Amino acid sequence: MGRKIKIAIVGIGNCASSLIQGIHYYRGKAEKEAIGLMHWEIGGYRPSDIEVVAAFDIDKRKVGKGIHEAIFARPNCTTVFFKDIPPSHVRVTMGKVLDGVSEHMSEYDPEDSFIVSDEAEIEKQEAINILRTSEAEILMNYLPVGSERATEFYAECALEAGLGLVNCIPVFIASNPAWSERFRAKNLPIIGDDIKAQFGATLTHRLLVDAFRKRGVKMERTYQLNTGGNTDFLNMLNQKRLRSKKISKTEAVQSVAAERLDQKDIHIGPSDYVPWQKDNKLCFLRMEGKLFGDVPMNLEVRLSVEDSPNSAGVAVDAIRCMKLALDRGEGGILEGPSAYFSKHPPRQYTDDEAWQMTEQFIAGEVKVPDAPALT
Repeated sequence: MGRKIKIAIVGIGNCASSLIQGIHYYRGKAEKEAIGLMHWEIGGYRPSDIEVVAAFDIDKRKVGKGIHEAIFARPNCTTVFFKDIPPSHVRVTMGKVLDGVSEHMSEYDPEDSFIVSDEAEIEKQEAINILRTSEAEILMNYLPVGSERATEFYAECALEAGLGLVNCIPVFIASNPAWSERFRAKNLPIIGDDIKAQFGATLTHRLLVDAFRKRGVKMERTYQLNTGGNTDFLNMLNQKRLRSKKISKTEAVQSVAAERLDQKDIHIGPSDYVPWQKDNKLCFLRMEGKLFGDVPMNLEVRLSVEDSPNSAGVAVDAIRCMKLALDRGEGGILEGPSAYFSKHPPRQYTDDEAWQMTEQFIAGEVKVPDAPALT
């Protein structure tokens, strides 16, 4: 024990806050006290073995601050479940803006939106140098939805600096053959795209759709409506930034259905921004179908979760699987972990199959699924 997993984070928002709180929350706990983890240890690594060694953001309330302060700065609004974060020497570096901030954000109260720092934006070589000097091994991408150019900028930096990438947002890097091949060619692992919550709307929807398929219920139409009050939902009021998000969430559900629904019969995606909800996410899910004898049925579910801790519960496992790959000298797409931890992996599998593949990967076994990938 005593080995560290050194990570760099792009975007010190609510998800980063929950992840960093969790790293310290689980430090010193015994396994039987470790509630809320899918795995206590992965390859001998515990959550507390994760160490943040570099951080990038563009908000003036975070840039220049130690990460122990920045994770609690506005507009972050997630649940504080561990506030006694020890002082950190790691300061948040001014990042590259590009398309990382939607134009409409300036129309909202700065307390709930971004205030872009007036410091000079980082250049590519400077970012690469910081990643190398920090000895980071893994880059976590927590940029806002729709940040395509910004994500590609940091993916380039990861490649040049020799870091693996966990792509937590729905910009297609792992599931883009050109990008995934570049990581494979450099023998750098990648997990993505678009992190799947520990127990969120997408997982719930997939489990129910899979149950319809296994129980012989014909699904005729479905919707998933989500509301929240964090900057993620505020950012997604810009419909132009939602194309990849809607593809990611819709495909995650379509892929486990017995028959793909016509686009007019399936609606999945963020629905509205409700400021007072803060980091709480409400999902309203409806499914309509036919049972034995063509008898109709319908199902409605309301799910309420704290959005960012839900993400962090998966991120701690994704990071440790990445470290295993680095220790083993494995590069390219980590297929099992990508399918289990992400909404839009290169190839979709059922959650049972993806779980089995991930367990096989952790154990160092050959990752051969019992069934072909879903199309």
